[in-house]
Amino acid sequence: MIAIIDSGGANIASVRFALGRLGVEAALTADPAVISAAERVILPGVGAAPVAMAKLDEAGLVDCIRGLTQPVLGICLGMQLLFDRSEEGDTPLLGLIGGTCEAFDPSAGLTVPHMGWNRLIPQDGAGTHPLLAGIAPGAHVYFVHSYAAPVSEDTVAACDYGGAFTALVARGNFMGAQFHPERSGPVGAMILQNFINLPAGRKG
Repeated sequence: MIAIIDSGGANIASVRFALGRLGVEAALTADPAVISAAERVILPGVGAAPVAMAKLDEAGLVDCIRGLTQPVLGICLGMQLLFDRSEEGDTPLLGLIGGTCEAFDPSAGLTVPHMGWNRLIPQDGAGTHPLLAGIAPGAHVYFVHSYAAPVSEDTVAACDYGGAFTALVARGNFMGAQFHPERSGPVGAMILQNFINLPAGRKG
């Protein structure tokens, strides 16, 4: 069973529809017991980091998420929440992956938010990660975000928008996609399928 954490994100319905197209039912829940018992967990998110963290804290889910041992996939803001901190409101996040999410700089000539299709750049040594199975280097996926995580040793695939940032990340059982796989056509569907195919309890 897949549990989708009910974090109030605007992308929850589209994530559920995308899973449904793959023949997978998912339970939308904020119940720590249901989340902990699920074989896989998805943390969606669209919006502001301070608001999202406050919602998780109010629901008693911060320690629950930190203690999960099954595969977990954060999507968009949900991926950023896995990191240490966000510049947005100088917000402490879940601290499961090292790094601070920083705002794109519009003064550098960038349109903010970064919105639309962009390429995945697999990182050296990460091309064999199960999330990238069957995904060609340079495959296009769909982004909508104003903050981004730095490239690090945990980066599975990067993207370039005025500089490299993390597009796909994995540390142990915690994984994240800065892009929206549910809106990224066949490539996104394959990445979701790859996540579904991970053995329950996989540790990276």
